[in-house]
Amino acid sequence: MNTPARLGAYALGLVVIFGGALGAGNAVGASGPAPTADAHPIHATPTASQAGDHATHTDPAPAPATTGKPVPGGLQVSQDGYTLLPQTLTLQPGKTTDFRFSVIGPDGKPVTAYRTEHGKRLHLIVVSRDLGSFQHLHPELTGDGVWSVKLTLPEAGTYRAFADFAPEGGRGLTLGVDLQAPGAQEPEALPATSRTATVDGYTVTLDGDLTPGASSRLTLKVGKDGHPVADLQPYLGAYGHLVALRAGDLAYLHVHPDGEPGDGKTPPGPRITFYAEVPSRGDYRLFLDFQHEGTVRTADFTVRAGELPAPATTPSPAAATPSASASHGDHDH
Repeated sequence: MNTPARLGAYALGLVVIFGGALGAGNAVGASGPAPTADAHPIHATPTASQAGDHATHTDPAPAPATTGKPVPGGLQVSQDGYTLLPQTLTLQPGKTTDFRFSVIGPDGKPVTAYRTEHGKRLHLIVVSRDLGSFQHLHPELTGDGVWSVKLTLPEAGTYRAFADFAPEGGRGLTLGVDLQAPGAQEPEALPATSRTATVDGYTVTLDGDLTPGASSRLTLKVGKDGHPVADLQPYLGAYGHLVALRAGDLAYLHVHPDGEPGDGKTPPGPRITFYAEVPSRGDYRLFLDFQHEGTVRTADFTVRAGELPAPATTPSPAAATPSASASHGDHDH
């Protein structure tokens, strides 16, 4: 059986698995309303009999309550009839692998026609589950609807791969799937919230706050050696590209840049402005890609949206023990 036929058969199997759980997958971790349609939109894995060397099937968690609003991006491996299908879910840590995958369309066949969005037909974001590792990659479409990219998972652990794309004639989607790098792992704590990030001698400062359920203006200023960088180079159709991920469930939030190079009003730095809308209170990781002197660098931040509820307090023994009148006197026997 040729590759498209095999993929098509497997995709039909996925439709059976995901048909009842579309919009759910693993339960969404943080509470709160989902984002508006401006944000790009848990996964279940196929059984070994369905996918050969694919990971063992994991039963999805119960579906979250339906709100009638879109689910944040990246929480589902299948949406609107499209399914993200990697050829393998396990990669050896520290070893560069030719990672291959397809997007199976509503017709059960690999998608071969994509719109160009932000300079590329598909963006692949790979992060560790603790959000300490981040990669922004651009696979090549090799034929028969198969994407290929050199991928290295730096350490043992669980990673989330997001495919951000727009099929020709369809709306933009972000599908996600977990990847495994076998071995002992020690997840790192989420980095503390900060307004400043440093990378390769560059300092990036963040101005603005994330407000749950509202469009938030974020401005990032790039400097080097104490001087503002006013000659940033275009990257993916803008002077910067920002990815936001919600800590806990890794909901993927698409962020829009303000202006574009060559529009006559957007300067090449030092400030880059974005508009983001987050669906809930909680901690988010922001990853800014910017290009200067021919090299793309990534600055990362941890930002809190809204105030988190105070932790529940343990009642004192006296408060926890009912009084004699409450436990006996007010009840009939």
